[in-house]
Amino acid sequence: MAVKIRLARRGRKRRPIYNVVVADSRSPRDGRFIEKLGTYNPNTNPATIDIDPDTAAKWLLDGAQPTDTARMVLSKAGAMYKKHLQVGVRKGAKTQEEADKLFDAWMSERSSAYAAELDAKKAAAEAAVQAELEAGIAARKAVVEAEKKAAAEVLAAAAAAQAAKEEAEAVVEATSEEGEAEAPAEETKEDSAE
Repeated sequence: MAVKIRLARRGRKRRPIYNVVVADSRSPRDGRFIEKLGTYNPNTNPATIDIDPDTAAKWLLDGAQPTDTARMVLSKAGAMYKKHLQVGVRKGAKTQEEADKLFDAWMSERSSAYAAELDAKKAAAEAAVQAELEAGIAARKAVVEAEKKAAAEVLAAAAAAQAAKEEAEAVVEATSEEGEAEAPAEETKEDSAE
């Protein structure tokens, strides 16, 4: 019987979550399986992988062939490295204690790198939100300043128009007064000429 390690889809429409399962290669994708190794959730960023590396390494050593995507998931979970170390133990190149120590060191390094990646993405997201807020505030300030400037220009134009109107009225009054003053003088000249 050809045994494969593959993904069995579950979840809802457009939001898949996968079970990593050991199944006969002839069984349907989501059908009967021999053992469930864990889960893989590609919807999170970065993807969430919850697999027991010991059980997966046991199946890999027994000859189960992972599919391409399952190989990537197993590699990120540490099962492929665990299998590599166990092959070294079987050949006598390493002792079991050395292999376990190497695997634990690798896992702690991976978990710290994963935590650092999460922190970096979270910090980048927070910085992007902060930059967007600052840009929005700056845009609002620019709009308010433009409105104030426009209002000041309108007030200045209104004041200039009012001053021009008053000046025009003053000129009209001055000309009408001069006209009235000149009119009696002309009349007196005309009266004296007769």
